[in-house]
Amino acid sequence: MIKPISFIDLAKQQKRLKKDIDSRIKDVLLHGKYIMGPEVYELEEELVRYTGANYAATCGSGTDAIVLALMAIGVGRGDIVFCPTFTFPATAEAIVILGAKPYFVDVDKNTFNISILSLNKAIEDVQKQNQYNAKAIIAVDLYGIPADYDQLSIIAKKNNMVLIADAAQSFGAEFNGKKVGNIADITCISFFPAKPLGCYGDGGSVLTNDSNIIDMVKSLRVHGKGKSKYDIDYIGLNSRLDTLQAGILLAKLKNFNWEFNKRNKIAKYYIERLKDKISVPEVSSNSRPVWAQFTLKHKERDKIQELLKERGIPTMVYYPRPMHKQKAYKKYYNGNIPLSGSNYLAKQVFSIPIYPDMDEKEQNYIIDAILDIVNQYKL
Repeated sequence: MIKPISFIDLAKQQKRLKKDIDSRIKDVLLHGKYIMGPEVYELEEELVRYTGANYAATCGSGTDAIVLALMAIGVGRGDIVFCPTFTFPATAEAIVILGAKPYFVDVDKNTFNISILSLNKAIEDVQKQNQYNAKAIIAVDLYGIPADYDQLSIIAKKNNMVLIADAAQSFGAEFNGKKVGNIADITCISFFPAKPLGCYGDGGSVLTNDSNIIDMVKSLRVHGKGKSKYDIDYIGLNSRLDTLQAGILLAKLKNFNWEFNKRNKIAKYYIERLKDKISVPEVSSNSRPVWAQFTLKHKERDKIQELLKERGIPTMVYYPRPMHKQKAYKKYYNGNIPLSGSNYLAKQVFSIPIYPDMDEKEQNYIIDAILDIVNQYKL
């Protein structure tokens, strides 16, 4: 057995990028502009350059990015926003915070992402009720795998809704040759430390090609201010990205393409060696994920996790309980459409370590352990 493996090893990344990170932190300490300093605006320019989006506005977290996006398009009481139930709470939380109602939609059990069939049924159900204004669709790029934006864009336009990408896990991913950030009407990014592009605290960004939306977001993130600091045009938030975090992100973004390619190389190796023995992620030919997590499925999930733990291999379950089964959100599910795919995944998914600085020895140890467990216990 090799030494215990980390689920994600940020220390290795920090060591590799130490020179660039230290230099960026030193620059911020020298100029002392800790709030909305020059690195914040430089980062926004670099996010635009990298993704191909026209505009970017950073903010305090990935959750705030979703809230700001919804606020910018006027979502509020009496509105409905469609979102998958198989997601992190922030997706639904942002909707409820604004007084709107999340309509939980199922996910495809093979792709992990929002089910087009379920979404269409949900829209039909809302139209029959005729009680709410369907304002937006939030698609979640779960595990860093882009959702089906071709179909989602058609549905959103047909029903006069805004398509928002919850890309908390998918910065860097590609769909039809376009980077996440330049696909949906609005894209929301998280820079939480464990994300593909992560800072050393909380952080987020909103990306869009719509100048009116970005102008609203830039106002709303600073209390809804107008032309001057004390000229308040809207009720907003205090959601600014710290300059130190912007500096760290700039250092990491400089090296991001290498990390993106390395993640894909590791994921490809996992798939090649595991696909005949255990259910691996399904990815369409027009999609290139960033692999925030590498997630497997098995009906004996808990047993496999326990046996892997004995061998020093950590695993995580994202997510053990869909939102429609959470105490705080049960009331938002009316039972009109089935959510069987989400219930199925909650019982079967588990993620194994994947990060750019993993060496081949670690990868092979994980793969061999999984294959041995599946074969030995006839799972």
